[in-house]
Amino acid sequence: MNDANKISEGMLFGAWRKGCAGFLKSGLILGSMLAATGLAHAQSAAPAPAADDSLTYKGITLYGIVDIGLQYQTHGAPINDFFPGGSADIVQKNSNHSIIGVTPNNLSQSRIGLNGVEPLFDDWSAVFKLETFFNPQSGEISDALKSLAQNNGRSVASGTQTTNLDSSVAGQFFTQSFVGFSSKSAGTLTFGRQNTLLADGVAKYDPNAASQAFSLIGLSGTTAGAGDTQDRRLDSSLKYTATLAHLLHVGAMYKFNGAWGSANTAFEGNLGFDYAGFSLDGYYAKVKDAIAVSALSAAQVATLPGLGLSPSNSLAGTVSDNTSFSIMLLYTANPLKFFVSYEHISYGNPVNPLPVGFDDIGGYKLAVVNNAAFPENKILQVYWAGIKWSASPTLDLTWAYYGYHQNAYGTGAVAGCKNASSAFCSGVLEAPSFDAVWKMSKRFDSYAGIMYTGVRNGLANGYVFHTTDLNPTVGVRFKF
Repeated sequence: MNDANKISEGMLFGAWRKGCAGFLKSGLILGSMLAATGLAHAQSAAPAPAADDSLTYKGITLYGIVDIGLQYQTHGAPINDFFPGGSADIVQKNSNHSIIGVTPNNLSQSRIGLNGVEPLFDDWSAVFKLETFFNPQSGEISDALKSLAQNNGRSVASGTQTTNLDSSVAGQFFTQSFVGFSSKSAGTLTFGRQNTLLADGVAKYDPNAASQAFSLIGLSGTTAGAGDTQDRRLDSSLKYTATLAHLLHVGAMYKFNGAWGSANTAFEGNLGFDYAGFSLDGYYAKVKDAIAVSALSAAQVATLPGLGLSPSNSLAGTVSDNTSFSIMLLYTANPLKFFVSYEHISYGNPVNPLPVGFDDIGGYKLAVVNNAAFPENKILQVYWAGIKWSASPTLDLTWAYYGYHQNAYGTGAVAGCKNASSAFCSGVLEAPSFDAVWKMSKRFDSYAGIMYTGVRNGLANGYVFHTTDLNPTVGVRFKF
């Protein structure tokens, strides 16, 4: 990167603070105007009596979220109609210019779903959930892997790539679909495609509740997926959770591979407690043949006819066996909540390598497979902390800091390196954020916020344009 493009840390955080203050002021003024309009309307008529406005019939509830906003990125790539976040929200290798546009799912993933509870006997009930993710700005079913396939053959250096990132959301008609049994005394046992225990933990212990615009661990499923975002939700999984004596909570989850042996299986365990405002959880996860996918290069696309594969659903995959352990803490002292968490993830080459042509999630295929990406085990440490202040019954303010630290896991000439010359070198990603959510009614929110991201050393390898980004965002969210 040219010297003219370099930004000092003081200038960068000064710009972040200045942009945060100015943008949030504008966003909250907009929210105030909308709220004033609603108040004037409310004062024009007598308040209606309280009514049951739930969308439940015979134990089956229809629910949903629609979240859409306007975002500016100092360094981004064109917004994609299929990627769940629309924009990358954090600096990426293809972040080559500023962008502004309508972005979906900034505070929450837009979705529509059904869940059901059918009493059986004593305190036992049958339960189910069907849930679909969508992008409201395009009307498309969310499909991150399609965003990657759309960029097959486009190089980063060409500057022609649109936003494209991996995810567990790959165009499945039902992003979650499970059925099972639940008892207040014995716990809940479900089977199907469902969030992992780690994903549940991130939603609880992230100050931003896994927001895609204002949370690194919300946008990137690395943390909730025990190393790879595709494992944030697991197909063919059996999940058990329970709360014991109103104090301890336990959980276990297993993913079956549908074939034989331990290849492509996963296990997670959870133990925690709640006491006197404290909530603490520990998690362990082991994933065999975890997959991280990326778009194909032009040279790789040229090999597809010989493999009998199509560029519309073919991707490059890196395969690893991952082990993760984490501890997450929350303390509530109304009107404040304090968060601090840490996860340690180890990546190693798979014991059971995957072949070319392997069927990945969402009907996508691996046209190029790397089963030897880790000369030494790669260690990624993820850490975050934050404060949520309920400044009033209708206004929440959240400050958060997220970070990655990667070890040097190469050998030979790159062993122990601490620069951007190789992806094997140690590296750091930093992401502080601030946002405000105005609860304008029971179901309707407005929000404004900003997140800064910056990468250094090994985590900046291949970033030929920029290594920093700011993403001021305003928007609205409707929940039913």
